[in-house]
Amino acid sequence: VQLQASGGGLVQPGGSLRLSCAASGSIISVRSMRWYRQAPGQQRDWVARITAGGSTNYAESVLGRFTISRDDAKNTVSLQMNSLKPEDTAVYYCNADVKTTMWDSDTYWGQGTLVTVSS
Repeated sequence: VQLQASGGGLVQPGGSLRLSCAASGSIISVRSMRWYRQAPGQQRDWVARITAGGSTNYAESVLGRFTISRDDAKNTVSLQMNSLKPEDTAVYYCNADVKTTMWDSDTYWGQGTLVTVSS
């Protein structure tokens, strides 16, 4: 199973970006999908989660500005980021719990995509 993240880039404060992450490989189903971020010199922090049923949770720092969504037909998860702030600058990683056989499930990580918020 591979997760491929995309959509990062340079954006001015107050701007928007949309990140996407596609899961591929031997997949029976994808359960919860998440986004994390890691700023330079900092630990990796959880940003948002969406369950298989579509329930969402957000870190307090992004609540009201970021929206996580998923497309189960394409095994993708997206993160719409609005009202971006310089402190949102980080490498963003996607993460998913993937059922690969009737008995096996594991957590996979994408490679990360850099988001830079700067004027």
